[in-house]
Amino acid sequence: MASSSSSNNAFRNGSSGTQRPLKPLNASNLKSSSFKSRVHPSHAPPPSFRRSYPSTFSASDDGVPGRVRVAVRLRPRNQEELAADADFAEYVELQPELKRLKLRKNNWDADTYEFDDVLTEFASQKRVYEAVAKPVVESVLDGYNGTVMAYGQTGTGKTFTLGHLGDDDTSSRGIMVRAMEDILAEISLETDSVSVSYLQLYMEAVQDLLVPANDNISIVEDPKTGDVSVPGATVAEIRDHQSIVELLRLGEAHRIAANTKLNTESSRSHAILMVQIKRSFTGQEDALSSEIDNSSHLVKPSKPIVRKSKLVLVDLAGSERVHKSGSEGHMLEEAKSINLSLSSLGKCINALAENSSHVPIRDSKLTRLLKDSFGGSARTSLIVTIGPSPRHRGETSSTILFGQRAMKVENMLRIKEEFDYKSLSRKLEIQVDKLIAENERQKKAFDNEVERINQEAQNHIAEVERNFAEALEKERLRSQMEYMESVKELEEKLLANQQRHDRDDFIKDNCNGEELGPVSEEVSDLRKLLQNEIQLRKAAEDEVNKLKEQYEQFMQPGAGGDTEIIRLHKILEDEAYKKRKLEEEVAILQSQLLQLTFEADQAKKYLDRSGSANGFSGVDSLMSQIRHSQLKETMNGQKAPTASLFEHVGLQKILSLLESEDANVRIHAVKVVANLAAEEANQERIVESGGLTSLLMVLRSFEDETIRRVAAGAIANLAMNEANQELIMVQGGISLLSMTAADAEDPQTLRMVAGAIANLCGNDKLQMKLRSEGGIRALLGMVRCGHPDVLSQVARGIANFAKCESRASTQGLKSGRSLLIEDGTLPWIVQNANNEAAPIRRHIELALCHLAQQEVNAKEMISGGALWELVRISRDCSREDIRALARRTLNSSSTFRSEMRRLRIEC
Repeated sequence: MASSSSSNNAFRNGSSGTQRPLKPLNASNLKSSSFKSRVHPSHAPPPSFRRSYPSTFSASDDGVPGRVRVAVRLRPRNQEELAADADFAEYVELQPELKRLKLRKNNWDADTYEFDDVLTEFASQKRVYEAVAKPVVESVLDGYNGTVMAYGQTGTGKTFTLGHLGDDDTSSRGIMVRAMEDILAEISLETDSVSVSYLQLYMEAVQDLLVPANDNISIVEDPKTGDVSVPGATVAEIRDHQSIVELLRLGEAHRIAANTKLNTESSRSHAILMVQIKRSFTGQEDALSSEIDNSSHLVKPSKPIVRKSKLVLVDLAGSERVHKSGSEGHMLEEAKSINLSLSSLGKCINALAENSSHVPIRDSKLTRLLKDSFGGSARTSLIVTIGPSPRHRGETSSTILFGQRAMKVENMLRIKEEFDYKSLSRKLEIQVDKLIAENERQKKAFDNEVERINQEAQNHIAEVERNFAEALEKERLRSQMEYMESVKELEEKLLANQQRHDRDDFIKDNCNGEELGPVSEEVSDLRKLLQNEIQLRKAAEDEVNKLKEQYEQFMQPGAGGDTEIIRLHKILEDEAYKKRKLEEEVAILQSQLLQLTFEADQAKKYLDRSGSANGFSGVDSLMSQIRHSQLKETMNGQKAPTASLFEHVGLQKILSLLESEDANVRIHAVKVVANLAAEEANQERIVESGGLTSLLMVLRSFEDETIRRVAAGAIANLAMNEANQELIMVQGGISLLSMTAADAEDPQTLRMVAGAIANLCGNDKLQMKLRSEGGIRALLGMVRCGHPDVLSQVARGIANFAKCESRASTQGLKSGRSLLIEDGTLPWIVQNANNEAAPIRRHIELALCHLAQQEVNAKEMISGGALWELVRISRDCSREDIRALARRTLNSSSTFRSEMRRLRIEC
């Protein structure tokens, strides 16, 4: 009785002082079932006494059902466990699609167990019920006795799985509620009856959960049939869904629970719900004599037949280790009683699994109550629950082994059933006939499928030819449209140039020389400077022409002497130098004027939109909106200032500024070229105009870190185009990049150089030349920097090179060791295979997989430690494609397979 327990114990789901009264179980409480309505038995053909058993329990083709099913469930994590983010996969791996569970011994070794079902923490209560209990319930409705048990360590969700009522969320209802719903939906309340008893086994005493005063019920065994019953238990008639919910709630309120270190609400007793079903059938019915009356023929009773069956739902108390649960005093005695009864149950299962002549049923009242659950025609489902918390790990192994022993019971029963060789021979003959018929059917279906595929292929070829002709016509029309659009754009540009002449009038009329403030003044100053420079240039050109005329006069016979000629040469050189300087300054002023002109245009658009009534709220606000509009139009596809400069100044002029003696001019010019090279549309024009040669010259000639960084970035952009890669190699680009990598210390410069070499590593045609000119060694040399961006580019280059080598080896174009391994990259690859930075790790993992695809590299990779990294990648890599590539590579290499067998590694 609950009142006699320790003070630490409490009634589950309520206090011991109040009890909720059980409502009358009458027909008025009947609710509609969630199942579809069935035809009343009196109006339907009488069903057979034993219909074919569900396929989930089927053990053979002749209808012999499976006796025992075992499923494993991982309890969903609670809020505390979610907050702790406990990783259950560190020691247990669930494989529901294979119905397997792995217990890890260490990082490489694990024990694998198979069950009838493996349910993850994401499996719903409905999925658990359909997989574990529903086949048993359907079998009970067919007349068999059935049992569903939940076994596991305390706190692993047994009561949640079996007895949860789901008051707040109906989807969380447990097996007890769902089983009763199915039973009520199947039977007819006019002719059939369902009654239940709800008991608990506490300290080896059978107590009634519906009437707590009835606390010492005896167990009676029929000497003739061997059936077990508890005649002293309260029997409640069930008429509707509400009745069973109220009954279960009342029983749970009386069940004994306690607070332990492992579970705040630990069950201290085994809960047993016994459901008795009586079904009546009228009319003529066939019955299997071997299970009814021991006769050898079919009988035809004249009276209605009453079929009785029993369903037992058992929520076993959780096993626990005393030093972990912290049980003391009376709770310690409870724990001993629980563990003793579970140990007796385990002994019985072991005896049945080993086909022992003696099964110790009488060692415990729990095993006496469950005597009908194993053997005979009983149907039993055992759900083994395990918990995701680290405190459950110690008992998980013993829990899984308990489930495995239960699996052996079914295997032993099957061995007994299949011992009849004649029956086995007949079944094999039937199977052979079925296979022959199925083979013929499949052959005919295959021939029909081949014919259908041929017809579809012909239709597809005709459709492709038709689509090709249509595509050609569309391409021709598209070309014509593009031509017309180009003409239209040129006309719009002409119109824009004409409108540009009205800008000064707008500024003068609308801005009155003051509203635009610094912008108008700056534009005016630049215009004056530009006019002055143009006048100086014209004056210089006139002076040069004048000096040329004088020179021609001196060159005529009788003209001045050599001294005058030398003086004029010097004057001409000075003037030419001044002219070059003026041209450079004019180019820079033109770019600045173009930028300010663009901003003035934006100001005009802004003023047109805002109107005169809004006024001018300040130069700063106006310029901010102008630049925002400029950025927006650039993003919308309008040409940016760099592109406009490209058109107005000219590419050749920009490239000529790369050779300027003024460092600021060179930096400005190389930045412009780098920005242009970032757009694929400009790359071809840059290369055709000699821009690649100029960039390589800059990289070779200047030691300024900024110029070298920007030039290397521009070369990296050009190297993304395969057509430019061979030009870079021919013009000595690899040697220049390698020397730059050896000299530079700035991480950004090294990143640009490494990116350029990485792009070249992806070209199959340049492998040997790239290696001979020091490209691979240059990549390895740059790892000294240690910057993640530099290391990422180095890893990308090595991955590209390894991929090209693997492709060439597969195509038979290359043999022998990898050039990467010959240049000493393997130690660095293995060292960084598990780098914390995801981009570095991903490229290194790909490089290892591609190197391993060449069988000639296998032995050296094994000796260098790469095999362990490949195994890790095949198991733990975050990307599925890389994991699959690693597994495929390991399985395809005989050398790797041999070494893995030697080391007992499973992939």
